[in-house]
This record gives sequence, structure tokens and C-alpha cells, in this order.
Amino acid sequence: MKKSVITFTATAALLLCGCSSMGKFTTDNFTVTPTPLEYVAGEVPTTINVNLPAKFMNKKAVITCTPVVRWQGGEQVGSSVTFQGEKVEANHQIISYKNGGRATLRTTFPFREGMESCDLIMRFNGHKGTKVLRLPDVQIGYGTICTPALVSQTCATAHAALGADQFRRVISQKQAATIKFLIAQSNLRGSELNSQNVQDFIQTLRNIKTDEQSLVLNNVEVSAYASPDGRYDFNEKLAERRGKTSADYVKEQMKKTRLEGAVDTKYTAEDWEGFQELVSQSHLQDKELILRVLSMYDDPEQREREIQNIATVYSELADAVLPELRRARMTINYDVIGRSDDQILSLIQNNQASALSVEELLYAGNLLTDDYSQKKKIYQETTERYPNDYRAYNNLGVISMNMGEYDGAEALLKEALAKNASAPEPNANLGLIALQRGDVKAAELYMAKGSGAQNIDEALGNLYIAQGKYNQAAAKLDGTATNSTVLAQLLAQDYASARQSLKQVAVPDAMTSYLRALLGARMGDQNLIREGLTATAQADRTLARRALNDLEFLKYKDLVETIVKP
Repeated sequence: MKKSVITFTATAALLLCGCSSMGKFTTDNFTVTPTPLEYVAGEVPTTINVNLPAKFMNKKAVITCTPVVRWQGGEQVGSSVTFQGEKVEANHQIISYKNGGRATLRTTFPFREGMESCDLIMRFNGHKGTKVLRLPDVQIGYGTICTPALVSQTCATAHAALGADQFRRVISQKQAATIKFLIAQSNLRGSELNSQNVQDFIQTLRNIKTDEQSLVLNNVEVSAYASPDGRYDFNEKLAERRGKTSADYVKEQMKKTRLEGAVDTKYTAEDWEGFQELVSQSHLQDKELILRVLSMYDDPEQREREIQNIATVYSELADAVLPELRRARMTINYDVIGRSDDQILSLIQNNQASALSVEELLYAGNLLTDDYSQKKKIYQETTERYPNDYRAYNNLGVISMNMGEYDGAEALLKEALAKNASAPEPNANLGLIALQRGDVKAAELYMAKGSGAQNIDEALGNLYIAQGKYNQAAAKLDGTATNSTVLAQLLAQDYASARQSLKQVAVPDAMTSYLRALLGARMGDQNLIREGLTATAQADRTLARRALNDLEFLKYKDLVETIVKP
């Protein structure tokens, strides 16, 4: 890299066309922060403090100072500031001839390739009355540190978001039926046993026995109740009898089906919870008052008297609510056992994937093989059999991303969004692709819709690097060990964490080695620089040569040239 010299001679004198009472601009008049310039979120911002000493500004002169970034092949002009002498009638900042003056100029240059080796100059345009002032340019800064721009490369190894499958090998299921009793009775009535919900209950027991490989009985629960409108001791015995007769019925049906399993019975003497729920769901005009009054009484006998009084006034309680509480509920708890991994793979390999659900196919592609060609085959099969499910298109896009085929990945991810525009995974993945292309605005839009996607924190960490939010990026990437993690920690100046993360990168590559060298430059560790750049040059010569123009290595130019140039 060609290093520009920051010291200048007095040849940058102001030629005032006959006026000798004017100072001359040198680098001493300008303080540039930062120096060198730094890339931030696709731009190069800078703050320039201008200091004009006493007896510098001609009282009749007007000077405009314009910062310009100039590099081989181009230049960009920044915002300017204009000063005027005390005798000029205009609206610019007045600089006292006797006391001098100060000004602060803030400007931002869009980053362009080549600006890593650039000069920051101050260009002047001035006049005294009608006379033009000829003022030579003054160099006030140089170069651009472009380390944050590496995120467009480090994000290539970020973990993309797969569309997760919902496959569960064991799914817990329930089948329930309710038997109702007449007031103060515990016998089972034929009308109740012949009801559809009881018949469905019995059929489930039969199905479990018929398909014992796929259906596994855990137990049957019987919960019996009495309504809270009688004496507690009577209700307790009544609920217990109802539980026993219902459990005996369940055991009888299981015996007929030849199904073995536990029958667990419990009873509730006064079903206050059920009573409150049914009252709250009723159309009683004063239901809120009823519930509030009943909640005032802790004594069971007092509650019973109030229930009886209320039931006398409100026939709906006696006719509709209380009868519903005289019941027993029978619940079959069982598991549905899905296909094994071997069974799923066998169906796929034997061209019988049509027998598989979308969740089984996605499960196979996500977890049952590491071979990209096999994964692609499974996901393509999924798109053919379930064309409206976005997840297979997304996962095909992830495979293309992992293989470096970003144009193809983009097309597949957009196909996924065509199926579901709000799907978080393809949005997050398209955000990563946008970052690789340097399109931070597009990445922001995509990732805003990626909430809930797998690895979304990692994707956001990469985005925060691109936005110049280095501390936030490091926090989001904490717990991961990728090139982007190291980059974020470097930029946040957390060098201890960066060193640790470098050791934990699962598959280190040329970029990992380059980041090691950058850490060495920032810590003043020449051994780390040598180690990192040597490994980088062995893996990727082009990346290693980047160090020749990388201002991070300015103090170690000779060392870098020794490693990279041979």
C-alpha cells in the first residue's frame, strides 16, 4: 500500500493576489477523527475540526473548505464549510482577525472500492472582493480501515435457518367420555352408555388392542363428581360410588377387548370449579352476582344452603347447571408411535415416499442424512408431494447457500416466500444473502420479518456488524463460535473474547486465519500476525494479499510483505 505522508511543507501558502495579511493553510489547521478513516455501515464518516489562529483570516476574504476523498480512479466530495472575514457582508461564519476561530465539519462519504488506499484532502475556494484566491489543496488524512466490511465474507459461514419439521415419534393422545347420573344416584343408565361419546371411547380401546405396535395404552383415568347442592358427607359417598361404578364399567370393557392397563380413580364430593365454570358460561342475568356471593362463604354447609336458595330462585341452575355436575369422566391416555428412522429411510430409498407425511419427509431431510445430494432428493420429493409447504423450498435454498450457490439459493428462498410471505426462515436467509452482497437496507427489511427463525440471533449479529453496532453484534453472537463472532468481538475491542472464539471455530478457514492476524495487529502481537497471515496465504492467496493494503497492519508493513509477497 502506498502510504501518504501527513507532514507538509510551507509551500501550501495562500496566494492572496496582492494581500499579505492572510495566513496559510497547513495540516496543523485540521484535526481529523478518525485517522485513518474507518468504514462504518457502508459509509466513511469523518469529523474535521478546523482551527484558524489569530491574525490568520483576512478581514475582507471569504474561504470555502471542502473535504474530498481521492483514490486511484475516483474521488468523492463531502460537505463544505465557509468562513468570512469581519468586513464581509454575508451570512457565513465570521472568523476574527484578532482572535481567530474554530469550526467543526462533519461529513460522510459513501464507500467505494479503492477507498482503502485513499487520501483525504481539503480543497479551498476563496475570494477577496472580486479577486479569486488561488489556494493549493492540503492533505489532512489518509486511507480507510475496512475491517467491518469483512462481514460480507464472514456471514458466508453463518448458520442459515432451516424450516423445522414437527415430526414426533411419540405423540400423546387422549380419548374422553362423560357419563351423567340422576340426582343422588350412582347407577349407569343405558341411555348414557349408548351415547356416541361412550361408544367412541370403547372403539378407541379396541383400536389400541388391534394396533399395539403403533398405539400404546398408558392408563385410563376415571374422575367422578357430585353437584354441590347437598350435604358434604352425602356427596362424598355419592361421588365415590359413581367413581367405582364407572371404573368397573371401564374394566369390564377392557376385559372384553383383552386390553391390559391401569385404571386410576378419583372423586370430588363438591365440584365447585365445575359449578363456577358452568355458571360463568350460562345466560343467567345475575351470574356475576351469584358467583360473587358464593365466593364469600368458606363454610361448606353455608354454601350448600345458599346453593339451594339460589336454585329455588333460578330454575336454570336446578335444571341445566347442577345436572351437568353429576357425572363421571373417563379418559384414555395413550401414545401414538410413529415410524422409526430406518422405516422412513427405507420408504424413501424404495421410492415409496408417498406413504410419508410432510413432517416425516422434512424430518428425514433435516436429521437423517448429512449428504447434500440425499438431502436435495428428499426436499425435492417433498416439494412435489406437498407443493404448498414453504419449508422444503427454504431448506433447498439453505443447501444452495451452504454450497456457495447464492443465485440459486435466492430463487428457491423467494419461491418459499411465494408460498408464505411471512415465513421467518426464508426472510432471515435472504437477509444473509443481502449482507453478502453488501445490501444492508435489503438485509434489514428481510430480517425484520425473520423473528422466530432458527439461528435468527446469529443472523441479526451479522446485520448489527454491517450497521456498525459492534457491541450489540457481539452480544447477539455470544455463545456461537464463527468468523462473524470473532469479527464482532474485534470491532467491539473485546480482544480476550475474540482470542477465545478463534480457538472454538468448528471449521476454521482462510478468513479465520486472517482474523487471527488482525487480532495480532490490534494487540501488538507479531507472532500472532505471522501465524495468521502464513495460514491465510496457504489457504487463500488473494485474501492474504489484502493485508498489503489493510491499514490494520500499517505498523507491520515489512512483516506483512515478508509473509505475503514471496
